[in-house]
Amino acid sequence: MTTSPDYAALTRRLAAIDSTHLADADKTIRCCDAGLTPVRTGLKMIGRAHTVRCCEDFLTVIAGLAAAEPGDVLVIDTQGSRRAVLGELFSLEAARKGLAGIVVDGLIRDTSTIRTLDLPVYARGTNPQAGTISRWFATQVPVPCGGVIVAPGDILFGDDDGILVATPAEVLAALPQAETIAAREADLIARLRAGVPLGDMVNAAEHLDNVKAGRPSALRFEI
Repeated sequence: MTTSPDYAALTRRLAAIDSTHLADADKTIRCCDAGLTPVRTGLKMIGRAHTVRCCEDFLTVIAGLAAAEPGDVLVIDTQGSRRAVLGELFSLEAARKGLAGIVVDGLIRDTSTIRTLDLPVYARGTNPQAGTISRWFATQVPVPCGGVIVAPGDILFGDDDGILVATPAEVLAALPQAETIAAREADLIARLRAGVPLGDMVNAAEHLDNVKAGRPSALRFEI
């Protein structure tokens, strides 16, 4: 992946917010289902999709890993494979190459080693049995992952709350509102920690009365 100045700036801006902020800014943004969970929590994943399709076999994963560039997220559609298609060696190589993360819509193994890496890895679960290494499928094609379609070049933005998928244009359009939400939330959290009641900062009672009465209304923060 050739990182342009615009992409670098976008990455820095995403790194300063959470997935929840972007999801609140654009409620139509693609979101992977909750079955994809991080092997290690506390990491943030931001990168462009480099896609792989395979099934019960990791030969194509080897090819995808070899072709992926620094800053890419390797996105692996296992088509419901019951065996692991990724383990510690592939994860260590991804970290060495500077990949931004790995998302496996399927099973992995060697999580005790993967958990030591500063590389975000998401998967549906584990299996000590590995797949074969003899079948070719496809790379750099749109693939289903976590219930959404991921295309090569899409941006994946993941943290402990889950993974969002969007085109660079969609991210850029949503970022200003996401940054506003993040700043407002930081202020609210600071006030709550200082002892200010939440009820003093939101029009919850008024909004509830309006909803019950059938009047137009919106929940808003009074800050």
